[in-house]
Amino acid sequence: MATLVAFNAHPDDECLLTGGTLARAADEGHRVVLVVASDGCMDAVPDGGAPRLAELRAAARVLGAHRVVHLGYADSGHGAELYPDPPDRQRFLRADPREAAERLARVLREEKADLLLGYDRNGGYGHRDHVRVHQVARLAFALAPVPRLLEATVPRETTARLARLLREDASRLESMFLPRAEITHAVNVRRYAARKQRALAAHRSQTGGKLPGTLVGLPPWLFAALLGREWFHEVPRGAAGPTAEAAVPRR
Repeated sequence: MATLVAFNAHPDDECLLTGGTLARAADEGHRVVLVVASDGCMDAVPDGGAPRLAELRAAARVLGAHRVVHLGYADSGHGAELYPDPPDRQRFLRADPREAAERLARVLREEKADLLLGYDRNGGYGHRDHVRVHQVARLAFALAPVPRLLEATVPRETTARLARLLREDASRLESMFLPRAEITHAVNVRRYAARKQRALAAHRSQTGGKLPGTLVGLPPWLFAALLGREWFHEVPRGAAGPTAEAAVPRR
């Protein structure tokens, strides 16, 4: 039995690019641990806890994950502005990447992890918390004795083709995800697509008028056709250093 640690930026991110892989790993007898950087809250955590962390724990049960860990940060939000920290914790983007990496490395050591999942260098579609996950995962990979790091992504050519079918501007995708030539692993998860869709549905706060809601509302066969394969870029151990932006905390 191996131990897989999946590091994500926000609750619900674990489903979109890696949910099928996590469910498959759990079904095949491996230990699956979900680590999330932020709790998905922009403000102070309400009495009773962060609602999106509760949704994450529900999704984890659907996927078969054994443990959920929050690194203690708040959501950094979208847009150019970096909002002030809430009164009770720091925003993920404002935290020192080395500190965040040590928190993640602590989990990797506790779990004696065999595999770490992070994000590609573009943070997938470019959300700043996702880019920071990429940076922190690489730093933690250098700090902890985890043998392998796989970065979740999507072939850029696939997303561009979909954009053209939807008559969207495909040029903006040039800085998103990775070209197919950089992808080292493609995982067939069609058998686990229904689990992936149910786990996504557990994130109830994110399904109203947003992409997760659109995906949850798809017929199961169409969801499986669109999200039944997951892709990764494996990082060689010698290439695990942080990208340039990782060295400077955002203040």
